[in-house]
Amino acid sequence: MSPASFAVIGAGWRGLYFLRIARALPDRFRVTGIVVRDPDRARRTQAEWGVPAHPSLQALLGTGLPDFLVLAVTRASAPALLAEAAAANLPVMTETPPAADLAGLLQVWQLVEAGARIQVAEQYLFHPWHAARLALVRSGRLGDVSQVQISIAHAYHGMSLLRLMLGVGFDTAHISARTYSAPLVAGPGRQGPPTQQEVISSEQVIAQVEFGAKFGIYDFASGQYRSWIRSPPLLVRGEINDTLVRYLKDFRTPVTLKLRRMDAGQGGGPEYYGHEAVLAGEERLYENPFLGTSLSDDEIAGATSLQKMAEYARGGAGPYPFAEAAQDHYLALCIDKARASGTVVTSVRQPWADYKGATR
Repeated sequence: MSPASFAVIGAGWRGLYFLRIARALPDRFRVTGIVVRDPDRARRTQAEWGVPAHPSLQALLGTGLPDFLVLAVTRASAPALLAEAAAANLPVMTETPPAADLAGLLQVWQLVEAGARIQVAEQYLFHPWHAARLALVRSGRLGDVSQVQISIAHAYHGMSLLRLMLGVGFDTAHISARTYSAPLVAGPGRQGPPTQQEVISSEQVIAQVEFGAKFGIYDFASGQYRSWIRSPPLLVRGEINDTLVRYLKDFRTPVTLKLRRMDAGQGGGPEYYGHEAVLAGEERLYENPFLGTSLSDDEIAGATSLQKMAEYARGGAGPYPFAEAAQDHYLALCIDKARASGTVVTSVRQPWADYKGATR
């Protein structure tokens, strides 16, 4: 099959992220253009990436239609551009979150109800470690998971993993939350390691999210991403404790396994350096769909989203439906409300809750 073609709207860090993936996988993806409104930035982007830059979506579409669009703009700008893409009948994968607030989410949902083909670039479920853990949860070996404690990603990303691990869908949630602050030595950022010591105030949010008999603990601190000293722990009762797995084969036969990465190019091997699989014992819970590349875990996840979006544009299943991402962001907004008010916040059923094409 020929490479899937897509165009990008937005030349910020996240927009260029998708260009990097396409450059690494030319047999899978072809970028037809990028929308950059600033003329100077447009010239620099075109020169560096060899991709035609256009001042508007209309100008880009005037050169031909790609298989789909990738929208990588601010959350406040997303709804209007999604409406513009829907009018052109183009499938869109939009960055997270797909709107700034509940009003924006409802605005985009109206587009979906009217037939707009909108998916969301929620990549965390496709990270190798998380994909392996989700495969184990879905296998049934842990029983019906009723408790998850997660400290991996912020806001909507964290809520996505929490809901998927619990298997709760669009269930009503009762949420309480607190905020704590503590000093933290700043670690690496998107541009690389720090160039000098800086002590920042790390704001930690701890929320209890109850879905009836199931509940999750959301725990995330600013400055945690890429930190050299802040680990991302996960506990799934059943159980998965980070990389240690315990379950019962039967009521008197406990099984203990260690999740293990398999990466190529180590120990003097002549092959490329890159991720291959995540194993539990001899079982491959996850296998990198882009073997032979040196993509990072996050790039593997982003490439998986792009690949699934290409399949969606051709009539297949998508990477992450808008309804799922809308629920993630809505619950994250509820956490913000709970910690600001100091009260228990109960989620309200939203119109996208009747969506039937969930990822699970």
